Amino acid sequence: MAFASIKPEKLADAVARHFQELILEGALPPGEKLLPERELALKLDVSRPSLRDALDRLVERGLLMTDANGSCYVSDKIGQSIRDPLMLLFDEPRGRFDCMEFRSVVEAAAAGFAAQRATQADREELQKIFAAMQAAHESGDADAVAANDADFHIAIYGASHNVMLLQVMRSLETILRNNVYLNRRNIYEHRKDHDERLAEHKAVFDAIMDRDPARAEAASRHHIESTMRAQREILEEEERLEAAIRRISRIDLLAPAKPRDGRKRS
Repeated sequence: MAFASIKPEKLADAVARHFQELILEGALPPGEKLLPERELALKLDVSRPSLRDALDRLVERGLLMTDANGSCYVSDKIGQSIRDPLMLLFDEPRGRFDCMEFRSVVEAAAAGFAAQRATQADREELQKIFAAMQAAHESGDADAVAANDADFHIAIYGASHNVMLLQVMRSLETILRNNVYLNRRNIYEHRKDHDERLAEHKAVFDAIMDRDPARAEAASRHHIESTMRAQREILEEEERLEAAIRRISRIDLLAPAKPRDGRKRS
């Protein structure tokens, strides 16, 4: 039986990911100066070429910056706007789940406000987007479903007519659109309960159209929590599959077993 080769993660990738996590968690705040390369390599117990490669990647992504003396700093542009290199970190599983937890709170509130305050123009826009989502669902177009899903959630923020909420969400729009799109696409490719996902959106839509804030909040929270559970299940399934491949493939890495008397088997 032939097995796909398992490519080990490059050391530079692991180092870059380590720094990304520290930046995401706020342990390395904007403007923080890193140790000199030689000291940093010793601290991390990695070679200087691997460290340099990792730091160069983070500089390219805009997460780190260097000065004329070669000193390395956490980019001082991080946090000025969420439309910045930090957005890349929310494509990772942890960042995506944290984003969904955040959405489960603010989107529920937005849906409740939208049920109370949506104008006729807002309601027509939501109807138009939901109709497009239904059409994409019926055609089985995963990309269109995901794109319309993102449009639907963003439209609810607009219909909330809370200026503070709307402006904060607009600054986060790129991350939110990406989060919604990746979640929806992932579920569409790994799950067959597509009707259930559409029904969850319809429950939010109907509650807003019926001007029922409590129902809209509950439906929105249920939808995102359901999405989060499905995403965790998919991630766990993928991790188990990867572990199984590693376990099975180990056979190809072992020398042939020898008889206990030391003689080679014929």
